[in-house]
Parts: sequence; C-alpha cells; structure tokens
Amino acid sequence: MMKTMVAVIHREDKGYVAECPEVGTASQGLSIEEALENLREATELYLEEFPGAGSVRPILATFEVAV
Repeated sequence: MMKTMVAVIHREDKGYVAECPEVGTASQGLSIEEALENLREATELYLEEFPGAGSVRPILATFEVAV
C-alpha cells in the first residue's frame, strides 16, 4: 500500500534537508531528489517500526514577520 506524505525541504550548506512533519523523520542529500529519496527510505523504515505513526495530517500554515 502506498501513502502520500508531506516533505518540507530547505537548502543547507552544500545540500538539502528534507523533513516529514507527519512522523518527524528527516534526511539529507546533495540534490532535492536525493534528499527526498533518503527521506522516503527513512520514513518507510520508521513506519515499519511504528506502523500507527503518521495517521494524523499536520496543519500547514504561513505567517508574516516584520523584517
């Protein structure tokens, strides 16, 4: 069974960090694609250990700050 998860990706130093807010997994890679693939693998391993995790979708919102 496949499940769609959310990935938040940001640039850091010479690569990218990808995080899955639904289960709290994170990984990195030199490209966005590599970071996402590593996050997919880390999340699958996590869900094998904790199969009930990720059943609640996070609320994603934007906000403004003064700069």
